[in-house]
Amino acid sequence: MLRQNIPLKDYSNYKIGGNALYFLEAATKEDLLEGLREWKDFSKDLPEEKKKVFLLGGGTNILFSDNGFDGLVIKNSIIGIAQDKDEITVGAGTLFSSLVDSCVNNSLSGLEWAGGMPGTVGGAIRGNAGAFGGETKDNVLKVTSINLESLEEVTRDNEECQFSYRNSIFKGEAKNEIIISAIFGFSKGSQEKIKEQVIKEVEFRRAKHPLDRPNAGSVFKNIPVESIPEEYKNEFLQYVKNDPFPVIPTAKIIFLAGLKGKRVGDAIVSEKHTNFIVNLGNATAKDVSDLIKIIKNEVEQKYGIYLEEEIMRLDQ
Repeated sequence: MLRQNIPLKDYSNYKIGGNALYFLEAATKEDLLEGLREWKDFSKDLPEEKKKVFLLGGGTNILFSDNGFDGLVIKNSIIGIAQDKDEITVGAGTLFSSLVDSCVNNSLSGLEWAGGMPGTVGGAIRGNAGAFGGETKDNVLKVTSINLESLEEVTRDNEECQFSYRNSIFKGEAKNEIIISAIFGFSKGSQEKIKEQVIKEVEFRRAKHPLDRPNAGSVFKNIPVESIPEEYKNEFLQYVKNDPFPVIPTAKIIFLAGLKGKRVGDAIVSEKHTNFIVNLGNATAKDVSDLIKIIKNEVEQKYGIYLEEEIMRLDQ
């Protein structure tokens, strides 16, 4: 099942990246286990630096290196949606938008905030994706994953997933596990109202986000109000929003720092939403990385605010 020298730019919303030395795409749990066994046998004689593994979902928030990845990339394509009353079991490779659509079709409330959100269910769980005050964790009941080393299946409840702001156990203690499925719980609601709210969020994203250009979504996390230096709080407090706690939108901070339209090569700070860096056509990972560094330095020098990246960067 292993393939070699696969262009990663074909699996990235940014359309940037070199080749993965080894690549495994799994459409079922059985495919995944078979591929992992093949990899364990194949990689025995590889040098340690070529045994590293990266787990890929929808590729919507990832910046691949221009040099590619000198190890194994596993593309999670395990899809499927099954409803049982107010619960939905969903494959981790399923598009999050498909889960939202299923909620609308079955009058289930809880994910209205995610209307138009890109990416897969597995990626949303791993990063506890959220917007408009909602977070993925709010509806997660259980998550099932497979340990890449032991191949053992692990099921955790919501608390055991250790969700926090844009974070979960799958970014830390369980980073060597690949999510294969999850169970979400919802409450019954008015289909008309649910659909209306989802459409509202979809239209907001279309109006405010630069969806006409390759991008990886928000580059930086929003800034908790308590992290704003005292001397600048009065300047920023008028922009406070709940996401899901009081934060200052990073897009506003970047805009006020005068970085709208800042460009390196074919990477540019979007004039539509300044927390997006878009690819004008031929941007490289180095272009994007250099621009990220400029933004972080300018904001820190001007406001004493450290910007934490939300985007994932995969170096060789």
